Amino acid sequence: MADADTVIAAVIAAAGSSSRMGGGLKKEYRPLGPGIDDAQGRPLTVLGAAVGAFAANPRIEIIVIMVPADPDSGEAVARSALPSSALLNTGRRPRILFASGGPTRRSSVHRALAMLSAYNPDYVLIHDGGRPWVDGLLIERTIDAVLRHSAVVPLLPLTETPKEFDEAGFVTRHLRRSSVGGAQTPQGFAFREILRAHELAAEREARENYEYTDDAEVWGEFIGPVAVVEGSPKNRKITFPEDL
Repeated sequence: MADADTVIAAVIAAAGSSSRMGGGLKKEYRPLGPGIDDAQGRPLTVLGAAVGAFAANPRIEIIVIMVPADPDSGEAVARSALPSSALLNTGRRPRILFASGGPTRRSSVHRALAMLSAYNPDYVLIHDGGRPWVDGLLIERTIDAVLRHSAVVPLLPLTETPKEFDEAGFVTRHLRRSSVGGAQTPQGFAFREILRAHELAAEREARENYEYTDDAEVWGEFIGPVAVVEGSPKNRKITFPEDL
């Protein structure tokens, strides 16, 4: 269990171009759907829903939102996509910060962690801004688990039988559903260790052509084991227009 001095931060990764949405407004800035409004009666956006879920948790003190460096889709647009100006009031918890992302998701998260180092948090949750249906129960499960294990990833059981295949299009391994799952976010980590892991990942990327799939992989390569917590079927990721 955390003591009263434990500081938990969150990073919302929303710096991508949303190229698979087919152009137009970035997915994080789009309304969730007709009739889905925030408390002020404005259309609730994908980003607004994601940030709001973390802002509602009293254990989270700082939120860093990663946005594109392009001013046409950067901080000003992200601010307007949030559900209430009250979220941007630096006099209340959580404190909301913005930072420009890098060329990849991993580098964007690395920049957010570097910014957070000035606030010296103990733990950090890293969440995809394109997952607006994250709920408070999953956030609580992740926080509780990271306090116990230092690194945690939410997983969902697979319903299809997974197969591993090679570049020639042939199956190379027949995997068991009971031992694999689909990774979600938020993923939780001890802060200083995940920052160091990203520093080492950046060094590897500079040496060779390698791209990490998520933060759990970065931790697993450079720090150690990652614990599993139950994911949520509602916590879907928006990738294509029909996902809305």
